Amino acid sequence: MFTNSAEQNHHNDHHQVIELFQLDRTRLDSLQQKLNTPPRLLSKSAGRPTCSIFKIPQSFVAVNGKHLYYPHIVSIGPFHRNEPHLQMIEEHKYQYLSQLLSRRSDLTLETLFKSLQPLEKWARESYSEIIHLDEHEFVEMMVVDGCFVVELFRKVSRLVRFEADDPISSMSWIFSFLLRDLLRLENQLPWFVLERLLEVTGTENERSLGWSLATLSLNFFSYTVENLDAGKFHHLQGKHLLDLLRNAFIPQELETRQRDLNHTNTPSHVIHCVSKLRRSGIRIRPKTADSFLSLNFRHGVIEMPMLTIDDFMSAFFANCVAYELSHKNCSTYITTYATLLDCLVNSAKDVEYLSDHNIIENYLGTDAEVANFFNNLGKDVTFDVNRCYLAKMFNDVNHYYENSWHVHLASFRYTYFRTPWSFVSAVAALVLLILAVLQTVYTMIPYYKN
Repeated sequence: MFTNSAEQNHHNDHHQVIELFQLDRTRLDSLQQKLNTPPRLLSKSAGRPTCSIFKIPQSFVAVNGKHLYYPHIVSIGPFHRNEPHLQMIEEHKYQYLSQLLSRRSDLTLETLFKSLQPLEKWARESYSEIIHLDEHEFVEMMVVDGCFVVELFRKVSRLVRFEADDPISSMSWIFSFLLRDLLRLENQLPWFVLERLLEVTGTENERSLGWSLATLSLNFFSYTVENLDAGKFHHLQGKHLLDLLRNAFIPQELETRQRDLNHTNTPSHVIHCVSKLRRSGIRIRPKTADSFLSLNFRHGVIEMPMLTIDDFMSAFFANCVAYELSHKNCSTYITTYATLLDCLVNSAKDVEYLSDHNIIENYLGTDAEVANFFNNLGKDVTFDVNRCYLAKMFNDVNHYYENSWHVHLASFRYTYFRTPWSFVSAVAALVLLILAVLQTVYTMIPYYKN
């Protein structure tokens, strides 16, 4: 009797639970809707090789600050479209488009729209988020933003004259911000969109002079990047402007070195800071090279080309690291170099040493600010150090560092011969030691004679 009653109560409780879930249809419908909705903030296209324009991870923004990643005066592409603080240059985009159409009587808005409409789906897949613009809005954005970029490059390269009193050319602070805004990862148009617009809006004279999108783009950035010879990169390609500039810094020999490395699996470790390396006898010297990425280590000397670090290059490094860690098939040259500097620089004294030896040319701020920048840049960065292009150098430096003979000899020199005063102190101590030994000897001689 008792057992039957307990079983009945259990059956009734089970029945009530089932009825409870059956009654809450709203929650079930909401869950079903979520199951049928594709991801929006990190879409499926983000994992494909065709995706190349990403939102910056919030952990990077929290550590390094918005100023390195977010546009200051101009929005290019959909991520920062219509933001209030970017409306000033937004008005000039339409002015540049109007000037283009006035200059080319055979060119119409309809021609521009029809030239980009077939690329619309491909362009959408270049972004890591689902873009909530209809087809017409999206194509209009590509036309307006793309023509502004291409016309700006033409004007800077003097293929087309700036209008009289154009503030973009006459106000230097605007141009400085444009240089940085056009390389930010979230502020990009796909490369093929810009190429298509250059092709449609270009002239025979422009093509006969040998201008390509790569040379126009790099000539624009050469106003702030030293020794950037745009003419050498006529056929260079990129996923967007940031990737183009990044590719311009990667020498061909590094690509070969990376391919050779893929056939080996040499264990390696990151290296110590400048102060510790100096104590072990490892020196750092400047070298002449086309790219700051061309480093080598031999006979206890790390040879590094000079790096100019300023507002532009700090933004370049920060956005390149975010790009390399987000893109599926991207190499990690800039990330590896940034990790190297994060290791070398532990304090302001390390930056001071690199500056004194012409390794770093500092226009960013104090030595402490430069050290802080590179240390922050290395936070939350993950990549396979065993497969990076500096893996062999890391191994060689560590092997040299761990050699006890080098360490003891260098430590002795560093401690006693680093400054004239330490040298004098060491000599005085040595003289006192010799005198003490001689006194002991002369004291013992009479004893042995007796």
